[in-house]
Amino acid sequence: MKKKFDLSILIISYNTEKITINCLKSIINSLRNSSLKYEIVIVDNASQDNSVFAIKKFKSKLKNNNVEINLIENKNNIGFGSANNQAAKVAKSDYLLLLNSDIIVLNSAIEKLYNFYKQNEKTIHFLGGKLLNKDLTPQPSCGPMYTLPMVFAHLFLRGDYWGLTRSSPNKIKEVDWVSGACILTKKEYFEKVGGFDEKIFMYMEEIDLLHRAKKEGFRIFFYPEAQFIHLGGQSSGGRTFPILQVYRGLIYFYKKHYSRLSLFILVIMLKLKALIGFLIGKIINSQYLTQTYAQAWQLSKMD
Repeated sequence: MKKKFDLSILIISYNTEKITINCLKSIINSLRNSSLKYEIVIVDNASQDNSVFAIKKFKSKLKNNNVEINLIENKNNIGFGSANNQAAKVAKSDYLLLLNSDIIVLNSAIEKLYNFYKQNEKTIHFLGGKLLNKDLTPQPSCGPMYTLPMVFAHLFLRGDYWGLTRSSPNKIKEVDWVSGACILTKKEYFEKVGGFDEKIFMYMEEIDLLHRAKKEGFRIFFYPEAQFIHLGGQSSGGRTFPILQVYRGLIYFYKKHYSRLSLFILVIMLKLKALIGFLIGKIINSQYLTQTYAQAWQLSKMD
């Protein structure tokens, strides 16, 4: 049976009412002059703000024959990966664009990304766009796999600053991973790798997904011509939560994909980073640092 839509855009909403609506407006605006027929599948993870009402209101006022909005309301917050899996299952297109709710689409970025993917889909399986900060400066959003040297560089050598761990290239490049804030792929590829691992609640889920994709022989590319503003961290609840989730995610990722020796070395590095962060917090009298890295220390264990 022929699919109704050229593209399914998947968005996860959680307590980001204004940001989600701005994202939707930017999608509609980006594709206003496009011939693409597309749907937006929004999964709301039991938002406590006015998100659901605002989305329904936006949908009711929409006058565009090329787009359809499908809102799924969850009774509980099931996490980013699980909600994306849920959206992918009901998507009516062969092509999926996973887009964060805190994305602002610039110009015709979605159509550029889609057209490039379609033209190269025999060699490209997962494709990421170029993410920008609010001030339009490049946001590091792709990179090499999180091997022990890369984790070390990230924790202790300011790897992002030097472009060792995460970067934002200005040319088309094959990479090990792209940011989960913007990934275009075919539904069959997403399903073949099993979608997101639902044991990862938030952060590191795209690293795990694309690690499995590489194992399947799929190729991942970064496409800088399609540009998106990514506000970042809008539904993560402060600065401590992301750090702890990265700790959890790294440990889970290593338990799943690497040897016990590699996991042991990772745990040592994470403990050292936590100790340094805690001591700096004590020295500068920062409750945020001491509390965050005290919790990070407790998370850094083999089992």
